Amino acid sequence: MRTNSTMKAGTEPETMSKVCAVPAPTVLPHIPAPQRVAPADARELSKLFLQRLETVEEGTPEYQYVRNTLIEMNLSLVRYVARRFSSRRESMEDVLQVGTIGLIKAIDRYDPSRDVEFTTLAVPYIQGEIKRFFRDTTWSVRVPRRLQELRIDLARAREELEGQGSHEPSVAELADHLDMTEDEVAEGLVACNGYDSDSIDRPIQAGGGGKQQTGLVADLIGTEDPALALAEDIQALKPHLAKLDDRERTLLQLRFGAEMTQAEIGEELGLSQMHVSRLLARACTTLRKGLLAEG
Repeated sequence: MRTNSTMKAGTEPETMSKVCAVPAPTVLPHIPAPQRVAPADARELSKLFLQRLETVEEGTPEYQYVRNTLIEMNLSLVRYVARRFSSRRESMEDVLQVGTIGLIKAIDRYDPSRDVEFTTLAVPYIQGEIKRFFRDTTWSVRVPRRLQELRIDLARAREELEGQGSHEPSVAELADHLDMTEDEVAEGLVACNGYDSDSIDRPIQAGGGGKQQTGLVADLIGTEDPALALAEDIQALKPHLAKLDDRERTLLQLRFGAEMTQAEIGEELGLSQMHVSRLLARACTTLRKGLLAEG
C-alpha cells in the first residue's frame, strides 16, 4: 500500500492501522493433509487462512480450498470438545458431526480484525451445537433447559466423585461439589428420568438369563378401551335421550343395549319390522340433530 511520504511514523490514520494489523498473506502454504497437522501448528496456520478467507470472493475455488482446509485442520478441536461427552450413549460419530457444524459456524463468523484467538470463539460454538443436539434428540419428555443442562453437570460431578472414592455420591455430596442446594440437586435427578426412552419395538427376553424372545415392549402397552369412548358418547347423549318419548327410548335400549334385531324388537313390542325401522331412524335423527346443535 502506498502512503504519503511526508507522513510521519505513528501518525497513520486509525483505519490504516487496522488494515495493517491483519495483512492477508499473498501466498498460502499448500497443505496436502490438513487433518494431520498438529494442533499447535494448526493454530498458527489458521490465522493465515482466516485472514485470507476475509479477502477472497465467496464461491470461488480458492475460497472453497481455504475454508475446507480450515475445517480439516481444526477437526482436532472438535474431537477435544467431543471427548467431554464421551460418557453419553449416543454414537461418537454423530457427536463429531454435530460438533463440526459448530466449527463451521465459528469459521464463517470469525472476524480477524478483532484481537481474539480463533479457538476462543470456536470452542463455545462447538460445545453449543453438541449440547443442543443432546437436548433435541435424547429427552423423551419436555424438560426445562436449565434442568437439561443440570443433568450434564450432575453426570460429570458424579463421575469425578466416584473417581475419588468407592461409593456412589449422595445428594449432599453432589450439592457440595456443585455449590448448589440439595433441593436443586434432587430436582435435577428427578428430571433425569425424562432423559431416557425405550423403543416399543424392543424385544423382551425370557427370564432366567435365557435369550428366547417373548414379545415386544409394545405388547405391554395398554390399548384404548372402546368402552371408554362409548361411555363418553352415552354421557353426551343423556340430555337428548331425556327428550325422547318412552317408546323411542325403549326401542333404542333394545336395539343398541340388548343388541336385538329389528325383527326381534317388532315381535317383542307387537310392531312390524318396517315400523320399528322408521321409529329407530326418527329417534336417531333427533339425537344427531341435538348433538350437532351443541357444536
